[in-house]
This record gives sequence, structure tokens and C-alpha cells, in this order.
Amino acid sequence: MLAALWERTEPSVCNMGLLPMEVLQSAFWSLDPARTVRKFERFAELPQGDLEARSFVVLEDWANDGPPISEAAARDMFESFFRDDLPGSGCWRVGGRSIDPANLPCPLFNIVSTSDRIVPGAAAIRSGERLELCQGHVGMVVGRDAKDALWEPLAAWLSRVHLS
Repeated sequence: MLAALWERTEPSVCNMGLLPMEVLQSAFWSLDPARTVRKFERFAELPQGDLEARSFVVLEDWANDGPPISEAAARDMFESFFRDDLPGSGCWRVGGRSIDPANLPCPLFNIVSTSDRIVPGAAAIRSGERLELCQGHVGMVVGRDAKDALWEPLAAWLSRVHLS
């Protein structure tokens, strides 16, 4: 699906020199179009001004906003990361140097969602300290359990790493 999306949009990306965030959003929505429609149907049933309705709008604004991605970065993402899986196959190069994420010369905190439909847990490298969460891509960051499940463990890890 991502290869077909890139094939359709590459000429426009080359022409503009950038990839609009809306193109990536279409990939996210296509994972489960019925779910996307249902969440907006549910929103339409909420009382106007309701805290849940306001929270929904804030989250959607945040998730659907973002600067465009440069043509070079978009090409690298679609071709090198998604299509060719250079990081996962050990062939990722930056500035002519081979990059092995497992051998980065810095502490690594690997946050992995076991239920993420956008970035499956199986795609995560097996190195560094690992925190597994059974929450989705966005939910683990801003969901109702995010503070206990992610924010506090991340803050504790950052404090430990900073002090060492």
C-alpha cells in the first residue's frame, strides 16, 4: 500500500519539493477506513462543548497537523525505510557510514506498542532498555493511561540516563 501511495504521489512531491502531511494521513486512514468514519460519527453524537468533544478536536488537530516533509526525506522514508527496510536489514547508511541502530553509542530506550497498527511491535529493534505497552500508536502517547504507562517511565529513564 505504501509503495503504491509513493508511486502515485512521487511526481507531485518532485514537482513541489515536499510531501504534504495529508498524504501520510491518507495512509493512516486507509489502515481501517470504517474505524475512521466511526470515530467521526461518534464525535457527531457528542454534546457540543462537551469535554470529550473538545478533547477529540484537540487530538485530531494535533494528529492531522504537521509540516510537510522534504522531497529527499520523503523519498528516503518511502524507498529506504518502507520499501527496502534498510535499517532492519543492516544496510542503512548515513553520510556514507553504515548505521546499526543496535550499536548506537548512546543509551537507547525502546518504546514498543504491542497493539500498534501503524508501527507493529515486530518492527522494533531488540536492543537497549525496552518498554512494551499494549496501547496504540497515538493512545500510548496521549491516551488516558499515557501518564502512568509512558510518561513516568520515560521521565524516570531520562533522569537515570542524565545522571549517569
